[in-house]
Amino acid sequence: MIQLTNANWNNQAENEELVLKPFLVIIFISLTTFVQSAPLRIVITEGVIEPLPYAAPEFIGETGASNELAIKITELVKSDILGTGLFREVPKSSYISGINNFSSPIQYSDWKAINVQALLTGSVLVTGEKLSVKFRLFDVFSNNELGKGLQFNSTKQGWRRIAHKVADEVYSRITGEQGYFDSRIVYVAETGKKGSRKKRLAIMDFDGANSKYLTDGSYMVLAPRFSPTGERVLYTSYETGTPQIYVIEVSTGKRTVLKNRKGTMSFAPRFSPDGQSVVYSLEQGGNTDIYVINLRNNSRARLTSAPSIETAPSFSPDGSKIIFESDRSGTQQLYVMSSLGGSAKRISSGGGRYGTPVWSPRGDRIAFTKQSRGRFHIGVMRVDGSKERLLTASFLDEGPTWSPNGRVIMFTRETQGESGVSALYSVDVSGRNLKKVTTRDGGSDPSWSPLGK
Repeated sequence: MIQLTNANWNNQAENEELVLKPFLVIIFISLTTFVQSAPLRIVITEGVIEPLPYAAPEFIGETGASNELAIKITELVKSDILGTGLFREVPKSSYISGINNFSSPIQYSDWKAINVQALLTGSVLVTGEKLSVKFRLFDVFSNNELGKGLQFNSTKQGWRRIAHKVADEVYSRITGEQGYFDSRIVYVAETGKKGSRKKRLAIMDFDGANSKYLTDGSYMVLAPRFSPTGERVLYTSYETGTPQIYVIEVSTGKRTVLKNRKGTMSFAPRFSPDGQSVVYSLEQGGNTDIYVINLRNNSRARLTSAPSIETAPSFSPDGSKIIFESDRSGTQQLYVMSSLGGSAKRISSGGGRYGTPVWSPRGDRIAFTKQSRGRFHIGVMRVDGSKERLLTASFLDEGPTWSPNGRVIMFTRETQGESGVSALYSVDVSGRNLKKVTTRDGGSDPSWSPLGK
């Protein structure tokens, strides 16, 4: 059971409980923070970011049995924060004073002297199989605590998720944006030689941990897509010989097929923002159009009827519009239409071919794949097609997916030649911090889950 409780560090305030899942989260009002100055903030723009210097002394193990997890949790929190490219850790060798007791006053002058701007402290308590983690974040140059202290309670097995939640809170308080560390990735895991690879659905934490397969690899699978709650995944399977869309329950593995008329092929599905409908492409008689199915009553509606290939549809966050790719103009381009269908407006205007568009969760940008002059790119543009920016370039980059906060894009990169391999990469929406994502096998077609609850 999860409870959210307002209290102070001495547990003297009355408790107000709210049942949540799957962690106990306690918010503590610090007695030292009633006078607040302007909060510490990283202002994130599309230019060069000067990483903010911070310190995160090893969390205090409150018992001997707590020390090992205290080290692991501290290291994972730091890994999450540093991985954004927005922060720079001040090394322990520079410390003038340490943190030996979680409740001790902060010696702000010692941290200012080594130019630490944000200071993170924490403690870990292991009692049997139970785990409790507390943390505080301090704005060193204003001599104040930044926000309220938090305590997360779970089992020892949940330590990684607690660490991600701590990192999300730290990131959010300093940037003003939602975090993205307590999230998961579903993707196509690939093993074997190019041309005969085994492809299985796999799911993992955003950092590659806790990876597991959702299908056994006996048939080809493509394009997994999370539901808005992260509890279900849509994907395209070739187990019947032709592509069909399936829905799989992540927790149980139970599968349901979205049946179509005989002689048709369905693919490229995505959930609507409310999770009650699926938009997808259906090929029939040599023509491919976009359809939508209502999952509550299985009613279907055709949204396009052009004599061209319409595919890769994606809903806007409010569900009112759909962006898709079409070759109706002679080459692959991006179009936007009402989610009810009707006329569509082309928004791509640069040279080259555009595909796999997906709307940002913020609703302000479209990510896409672009092929131009023999290279593939991941790019972003405004929803009207303006301010196009290419973030990557390689032999083959494709299939972008957004982090829950709309700050980072993950995609597939494949290397050239017979020995070429597919892997997942991520890049900041400004084009910074390009890096390879850890996966058990080769990987393609990533989809980022919403933030965990």
